[in-house]
Amino acid sequence: MSYGVVVGIDGSAQSAAAAEWAAREALRRGLGLRMVHVAGTEADALERDLGGGSAVPEPVAVIRDRIAAVSPGLDVSCEIRPGSPADDLAAVGRRAELLVVGSRGLGGFTGLLVGSVGLRTAARAGCPVVLVRAGADGLGGAEGRGRADGMGGAPGDVVVGVEGDRPCDAVLAFAFRHAADTGAVLRAVESRNVPHGGPYVTEAPVGQREIRDSLAAAEQLRLQDALDRWREKYPEVRTEAELYPGSPAGALVAASRSASLLVLGRRTPKHTLGAPRLGAVTQSVLHHAHSPVAVVPHA
Repeated sequence: MSYGVVVGIDGSAQSAAAAEWAAREALRRGLGLRMVHVAGTEADALERDLGGGSAVPEPVAVIRDRIAAVSPGLDVSCEIRPGSPADDLAAVGRRAELLVVGSRGLGGFTGLLVGSVGLRTAARAGCPVVLVRAGADGLGGAEGRGRADGMGGAPGDVVVGVEGDRPCDAVLAFAFRHAADTGAVLRAVESRNVPHGGPYVTEAPVGQREIRDSLAAAEQLRLQDALDRWREKYPEVRTEAELYPGSPAGALVAASRSASLLVLGRRTPKHTLGAPRLGAVTQSVLHHAHSPVAVVPHA
């Protein structure tokens, strides 16, 4: 049995933002929303169904009741569990289509978006994990682009980070589906350095600027070609392919300023020694992004 969309809540402003984002996504997908509060290892924190029970901590109950009030057509359940938040949320995520968690911080390179629970959950969960901070509601970055109702609004772009000649299908599938569901433009962003020097440049009959422009155009065409199959599957999604020089993390963080969602991949090796870890680029982006970030596991 699938849990549909799962959101971890602890009563904080960050988890409230995560619950709102998760509720919108559950409604779009026609799924139920399962709220999970991991209460630690106290003896009285036994796993139970708390749909309307008084044992739910008041801040958690406030979030639950608000979501239920503004989304009358949404099937909402609430559960309290003992244990470690990251471990328990990752375990619940094995039976979910999507797991959403809140993240602390200011966003941008002056602050940190995500704490240890969010990082560990994103590294361990077997389903896509979306990390949402208070203020980054998925309506075009932290500033938003206007709201149509109490929980929805005009979306910003969906940005997907890609690398290599064959971008990951699982990551592109998630990004294209979300763009199609929300009516957003999809921007495929890749950071790749174009050579600036070398013997072939100085010996060429044309100038260095022309060579750099030609190489950049070839890379742009390669990226567009990699998206063609997904454009055919989602013809309604308008796509843009963008190449940036320099740091991949910097390019993705900059792109997240106007994004409704930033989508990244996480490789899941068959044999892992020690605890699962996020890649350096993904971890850096999670700390500094301005928008919600989806981390999609793939082989």
